[in-house]
Amino acid sequence: MKKRRLAREFTLEFLYRIELTKEEPEMILKDICSRDSFPQKTVDFTYELSLKTIDKFSEIDRVISKTADNWALDRIAIMDRNILRVAVCEFFYFPKIPFKVSIDEAIELAKKYSTEQSGKFVNGILDKIAKEYMPEKLKGSNVE
Repeated sequence: MKKRRLAREFTLEFLYRIELTKEEPEMILKDICSRDSFPQKTVDFTYELSLKTIDKFSEIDRVISKTADNWALDRIAIMDRNILRVAVCEFFYFPKIPFKVSIDEAIELAKKYSTEQSGKFVNGILDKIAKEYMPEKLKGSNVE
């Protein structure tokens, strides 16, 4: 499994636990990353992505809410909501990750951890966010 995909899966678990248990973020990350011997790059990216996502929760949620027509954020399934959060975080705060990669990874995570329809839902929201918020970066990419 790719190191970054594994880190995204860990980040999803992290966000899920944050929402449901209100555990301390640092304790959750230590627990997740200490279960096995993972490459240091995976652990580093897990920490970076997880902490950036919760640090920017309100900005990320505002973007998702504005874009998800007819869907209140709390009506979006918890896994789909967290998958969207991770991808939007990558869009805005990890500029070296191409949008297409973030979208493709989010779709795969939605298919694996949610439903087949979730992949289409996540794809539609992320495509709309990418086009609305970063059209200048999309010129020449495969997202348009």
